[in-house]
Amino acid sequence: MIDMKELDECYRVAEELVLYAGKVIEDGINTKKSTKIKGIDWDLVTEYDRKIEDKLIKQLSAQFPSHKFIGEETVAKEDRLPQLTNDPTWIIDPIDGTTNFVHRFPHTCISVALLVDKKVEIGIIYNPLMRQFFSARRHCGAFLNGKPIKTSDVKDVSQSLVAMEPWLAKDPQHLASVYSRMHALIQNTHGIRSLGTAALTLCYVAMGAVEAYHIEGIDAWDVAAGKLIIEEAGGIIIDTAGGELDIMTPKVIAACNQQISQQLVDLFKKADSNVLNKNLT
Repeated sequence: MIDMKELDECYRVAEELVLYAGKVIEDGINTKKSTKIKGIDWDLVTEYDRKIEDKLIKQLSAQFPSHKFIGEETVAKEDRLPQLTNDPTWIIDPIDGTTNFVHRFPHTCISVALLVDKKVEIGIIYNPLMRQFFSARRHCGAFLNGKPIKTSDVKDVSQSLVAMEPWLAKDPQHLASVYSRMHALIQNTHGIRSLGTAALTLCYVAMGAVEAYHIEGIDAWDVAAGKLIIEEAGGIIIDTAGGELDIMTPKVIAACNQQISQQLVDLFKKADSNVLNKNLT
């Protein structure tokens, strides 16, 4: 177990390190980057991803030697996803939106979460290029640059702006569902937005800029910090099928409230059913 004093120290150290990582991104945004493909042709990694993650894990390990780590680049290097235990565990995405970073599109961020007993206690997401520092502590609220944020109060999906990532359709197993669900959103909402970074988009739900966000085919480091930030801002994040979110294999509907999340669950079930019926005929 970790007491409040220890969590305060964890937050202080994490904030300092995330601000350092933000400076690395700022310094690197206009430089020529060495990029590699990680497994799938749109999943890029740069030397900056590795530099930030190595620094964060090294410093956090020095401060908290008993803590465990799940980091995007570490997992990629070891080619296995570690099991999440009840031990204090840091889940780190050194650069979420690496493709944006490579193209100098200013929506990219660092995402850091601390879980204890498999519950997120600290969530920090920082977009240094737009000076957006999102943070949350369990039962303490969510903040943008130190000021409280809350989700939208819209309760009808027809009045909603919804974010979604269409690039996932490059994966054949997701192609049909992405197109059918996107079509459903186009017909039933105010519009769709796509930022290319799951962590930052979750924060935009938390601050009320979009009513909901849907994405699949991502990992724990994409959603761990954002999950807490949304919940502390008054929102909800669930599995696409409507159940509890599995943070280690997340299929996400993040929404400003229960009404919007349930309407999206129903909308996607109908869209998926239409695809299935079409394939059977």
